[in-house]
Amino acid sequence: MSHDDVPQRQIRALHGAETLTVYQAYPASIGLPAARDGKFPPAWKRDRMTWIKPSFLWMMYRCGWAAKPDQEVVLAVEIRREGFDWALRHAVLSHYDRDVHPDQAAWKQQLKASPVRTQWDPERDVRLQPLPYRSLQLGLSGEASRRYADEWTVGIRDVTPLARTISEVAREQGPQSAALLLPVESPYPVPEGGLRHLRA
Repeated sequence: MSHDDVPQRQIRALHGAETLTVYQAYPASIGLPAARDGKFPPAWKRDRMTWIKPSFLWMMYRCGWAAKPDQEVVLAVEIRREGFDWALRHAVLSHYDRDVHPDQAAWKQQLKASPVRTQWDPERDVRLQPLPYRSLQLGLSGEASRRYADEWTVGIRDVTPLARTISEVAREQGPQSAALLLPVESPYPVPEGGLRHLRA
């Protein structure tokens, strides 16, 4: 599929019949015990907003291939699709959009009431350059954050070695060779009701 064939806003993820994978990056004090135990440690605060990303390469852009401070451990978090779908249904765009919201006051009211925020950021290629279509981020807070940690998460893997390998291959052998090592992300089935409220 060429870049021209990809919708401007589309959820792409590594997913199966019941789960999908999202990515986060943490300092070792959180990331290592999370991967070891398959759940977030007590130091992980459930009352803070946490951002999850289905795009591996957008996570690499954000954490600089696991080189940025406090983002040295990259986690692949496998979560239940029913939880992810719940988050999508309850999500509100993190910015005002006149095509979605009647006015700014209505948007602010929705944002205050919702435990999930959504951003669409430019997707990245293996060189971490922006692509002409966008990738989803979900910000989870309150009820959504607690559900994510305690109900939706079914497994956590440390994929830092994979991140560093792909970065090294991209430098030494080029982006085409590095792309062969990426997780296979395909279009995610949109839940019933669609994503019109998220401009997708």
